[in-house]
Amino acid sequence: MSDTTPSPADPRIASSAAVNRVPQVTPGFWLIKLTAVTMGETAADFLAVNLGLGLGTTTVLMTAILIAAMLWQFRQKAYVPMVYWTAVVLISVVGTLITDNMTDALGIPLLYSTIGFTVALAATFAIWFASERTLSIHEVFTFRREAFYWLAILFTFALGTAVGDLISEAFGVGFAGTGILFGLIIASLALGYFALGLDGMWAFWLCYIFTRPLGASFGDFLSQPADFGGLGLGTTVTSLVFLAVIAVTVLVMTRRAAPTRAQ
Repeated sequence: MSDTTPSPADPRIASSAAVNRVPQVTPGFWLIKLTAVTMGETAADFLAVNLGLGLGTTTVLMTAILIAAMLWQFRQKAYVPMVYWTAVVLISVVGTLITDNMTDALGIPLLYSTIGFTVALAATFAIWFASERTLSIHEVFTFRREAFYWLAILFTFALGTAVGDLISEAFGVGFAGTGILFGLIIASLALGYFALGLDGMWAFWLCYIFTRPLGASFGDFLSQPADFGGLGLGTTVTSLVFLAVIAVTVLVMTRRAAPTRAQ
């Protein structure tokens, strides 16, 4: 599933080298996105619980690492697979931690978190479009567009975590049931895009949002003990397996992108 076709260059950026700073949407994109969000859920639990860092310390540590990764990403001025996907994995972890802090540390109900992040994401899209006249990921050529892009990504992760936890825990659907639910939603969006003329931009962003609770539910299903509705593999094993998948996929992407950058 892809975003809409790029439009002619914006006059404000026509004089500069219009190099897109984010990847094209391919099957590999969705594979690594799903594994990244799954790992984001389990890695946050691993650091806070298994390593005993606690929610507060884990949040401060991972936020600092994310800031460093984002500075690295913004310095690239083009899409570099290793740098970009490192930022995605870290923002997935931090997005999870933001929601966990709101729920566990501040006592904010998941329903309120879901509504709040939905409003924040909608406002980000509205301001982005008002400023740039596009939400297309094919046209992330400037610092400001990339800033809007990453802010939207952060809110999709936080929102997806809140929605997934709301349905699986507060509504009692369970990890497996929640994963199936969001898998069906994504399948319906794919059908709408490929067969029914659903706008590519909205299909992309909606699928991007819903892969978060899908991956988070899948991660919890694999890692959580049977008493909580999981398979009991643990956060350590689950995180390492998905980290390996991410690393291999990024390596393949890097090798494929190398000839293009060399031209």
